[in-house]
Amino acid sequence: MRDVIQKMLLAEAEGKRIVAEAETEAERIRTEARRQAQQLLDQGRAEARAEADRIADEASRRSADERQAAIARAAETIEAGLQMDEQLRTRAAEGIVRCVCGEPPRKTHSDR
Repeated sequence: MRDVIQKMLLAEAEGKRIVAEAETEAERIRTEARRQAQQLLDQGRAEARAEADRIADEASRRSADERQAAIARAAETIEAGLQMDEQLRTRAAEGIVRCVCGEPPRKTHSDR
């Protein structure tokens, strides 16, 4: 009977040892899984951030290109609308000089 009890105690101790080893291994596996999950999460965030930066840079470049094109179109439109002959340019320049220098504007033929 003593042998049976001793074998039972040994079996119980062995069972506790196996359970403790299994719990230790399970905790190691959980820790490693958490580490890998965090690593994947960090990698995903870095990739998403890089993609967002790339998209923002592309949008900024496109915006600058569109702005430049709009300015060029506006300049063309303005130039097309400012067709002045030599006499009109001269009168405009003289009028600007008089305004800047503080002289009163002269009366022209069309003002009379």
